[in-house]
Order: sequence, then C-alpha cells, then structure tokens
Amino acid sequence: MLRKRVREDAALQKTLLQADIRIMPEVYKATAIMSTVVAFGIFIGVLVLALLPEIGAFALWENMQNPESIYPCIDWAFWHANDVDPNIDWSGEGPDGVTVAYGGCPHYSTKVVPGFARYGLIAVCGFFGPYFSYKHFLGTAERRKKERSEALEKYLPYAASYTAAMSAANATPANIFKSLALNQEIYGDIAYDSAMIYRDITLLGMDLVTAIRLSVDRAASPWVSEFFQGMVGTLSSGGSLKIYFLNRAEHYMRENRTRLGVFLETLAMMAESYVVVAVAMPLFLIVMLVIMFWVSGAGSEISESMVYGVVLGVLPMIHIAYSGLVWLMSKEMEM
Repeated sequence: MLRKRVREDAALQKTLLQADIRIMPEVYKATAIMSTVVAFGIFIGVLVLALLPEIGAFALWENMQNPESIYPCIDWAFWHANDVDPNIDWSGEGPDGVTVAYGGCPHYSTKVVPGFARYGLIAVCGFFGPYFSYKHFLGTAERRKKERSEALEKYLPYAASYTAAMSAANATPANIFKSLALNQEIYGDIAYDSAMIYRDITLLGMDLVTAIRLSVDRAASPWVSEFFQGMVGTLSSGGSLKIYFLNRAEHYMRENRTRLGVFLETLAMMAESYVVVAVAMPLFLIVMLVIMFWVSGAGSEISESMVYGVVLGVLPMIHIAYSGLVWLMSKEMEM
C-alpha cells in the first residue's frame, strides 16, 4: 500500500530526481519512517529514564532535600535534641561546616520538579520530538535539492560562457555537453546534468531535443531549467544556438555580478560595524571600566573580576562572533 501511494506522488519523485537522490520513492519514504521510529524509541527512552519511579531522574531529584529547609532543621535539632530520630537519615551541613543530624524534622522538605518541566518533557518526547524528526527526515530531499540549486546557480554563468565559446568554435551540442561532463571539478553539478543529457543521446538513443527536455524536469535550479528550456525552444524553432548561448552567457554573468556586488556590500557593512563594535567600542569600554574601578564609590562599585570578565570574556566573544559570521557568508559564495 505504501509503495502504491508513494509511487503516485509525482512531487516526491520530481524532488528526488532534482536532489540527485538515486533511490526509489518508496525506499526513501520507508527510510524516513524507520528513522522516525528509531528517534521515537530514543525519545521514549529519555522519557522512561526521567519518569521511572524511585530511580528515575525526576524521582531522584524529588528525593533530595530542599536547601531552604536545611537551616530550619538544624535549628530544630538544636532546640529539640531529644526528638531527633536516629533511624531517619536526614542531615545537613551548618554554617560552621559541621554536619548535623535532624531525623524527623517537621520543617524537612524535598525538591519539587515544576509541572511545566514534567509535562513539557512528556509533550516534547511524546509528540513534538517524533513529529519534527519525521519532518526532518522526510525533508532531506528538499534540503538536498536546495543545496544543488544554489550550487548550480553559482556555476551556471561560467558554464554558459563555456558553451558560448564552444558554440562559437562550431562544436555540436552533444560535444559541448560531453566537454562539460568531463570537467566536473570546474563546473560542479552542471557537469552532472550535462552528463545525463550526453548519456540520453549516446547510450539511450534519444534525439537532442528530447534529451534536453528531460533535463528541464531534472534540473534543481530555475535558472538551469530556464537555460535548458530556452535551448529546446531555440532548437524547435530553428534558431541559432550560438546567438542563444551568447545572450544567456551575458545575462547570467550580469546576474552573477549583481549577486557578487550584494555580497561585497554586505561584507563592507560587516567590516564597518566590526571596526565600531569590536575595535573602537572595546577600547572606550576598557578605559571607562578602569576609571570606574578606580573612582567607584558605594553607589556604583565595579569589581576587579567584572573588569577581567569583560576583557577576557566579552571582547573575545565579539571577535569570534564576527569571524563566524564572515566565515558563514564566505561559505555561501564558495565554489
């Protein structure tokens, strides 16, 4: 039943094709379900460890004495020494470091697990955890498709320029796709889509238009789908691929320059804010803290540990945060 229903899901099949996940849809869906079952078992295990009577985490926590009742029990044991029950193992450490037994103290109380923590854990482990686990595992193809789309759009301007150059040299479309397929280290995932077109032409015996039309559905990026769809239209109408490739190469390079310009502007803004937040402001802050530490009165005391905490803790974290942001931004543009 699962196989029949999943094989009728055209959207999932297309997503798997665009994500380059080379398994059958029913296998993908079954893998997501079994992974969710394993995750559900882990959540249930956590829930059992927390709620198990006597030896569970909540039970052990609630068997601990409330620290607020220690001193009242010590006072009670001092004034009611004859009422202390030695058979009850209740004791606590007083202000002088001496451990005092106070078995039977009426002020004795234990810690209590808040209701929101107990019911929150049940809700997370019983419903939200398994539900979002299933969504995560089922969304693997969509995430992979998005990654491929971003990678394709990075390499497409350069691949389009290469096809324009090859077409200007009077190379056939089949040879152009073959050449792209052989240079995966240069053109990334574009090489895979080109290899599939070349395979359909040479191995499966399809004509060029049919092979490219199939690649339109296989492409993960709207840019690549548009590029291949334009080729189909040009070939079907008897137009010149050389002119089409030149126009597309110019268009995609212009789009790529725009994207790089936005990235550089964002990086420049980050650099300006870094100078203010991580260079100028810390110097001003250090000077102000030191002056306040020297002249602080009873109303505004600045401790030495606070000064060291700001200098050795807060300031390095600012630099680390900016470094992480720049690194993440650079990874998005990495080829």
